[in-house]
Amino acid sequence: MQEYQTIKMNDFSNDQINQIRMLEQLCKIYDKSSLRVGIESLKEIYGDQAFLCQHEDQLIGFLSWYSSDGIEANINSMVHPQFRRSGVFRGLLKGATSEMQMHGILTCRFRITSNSESGIDCIRHLGASFSSSEFSMTFKGVEVTKLCFGDVNLRLAVEQDLEFLIKCLSQAFGDSESWTRKYLSHTKEPSRITYIAMDSLTPV
Repeated sequence: MQEYQTIKMNDFSNDQINQIRMLEQLCKIYDKSSLRVGIESLKEIYGDQAFLCQHEDQLIGFLSWYSSDGIEANINSMVHPQFRRSGVFRGLLKGATSEMQMHGILTCRFRITSNSESGIDCIRHLGASFSSSEFSMTFKGVEVTKLCFGDVNLRLAVEQDLEFLIKCLSQAFGDSESWTRKYLSHTKEPSRITYIAMDSLTPV
């Protein structure tokens, strides 16, 4: 029986990030999928929580999680194709679940690309049910001549804009104002910049 080591990620060096990136690329090619595990969110401060699984010196599994509301965890994960169906994902999830319980997380949302058959099969095996779909958008540049804002101007959001942000976001996305308030409190890290669009003196 092969020995696997599951550890919490606490090394955010370029070497460690590159190992995760190479595993992501390997899984994408093998599965012919558009896998993205959120590598850009792996930061020592205000970053996603992550667990790694290693066999000898080889990275063979990865799982990261974050919560936008302190209640539900969003999970990204991948396992090296040669080490699947051998308990790697189960070990990663066990480690992450213990940590989530300490943070008061009640439910998990697994993020899987729609063209990842192995990912969908794995989650079905866990007994999870489909919840929702998201689209991915790619910014290909903007033609300045087509920009037309009229009297609308942008400014940086300040603390006094909180109630407007809650109302605007909850109406735009259909979430309750109480959930949106929790979301904003859990996602106010310094690197996140928010703008308010103003039509004259009215925030829109």
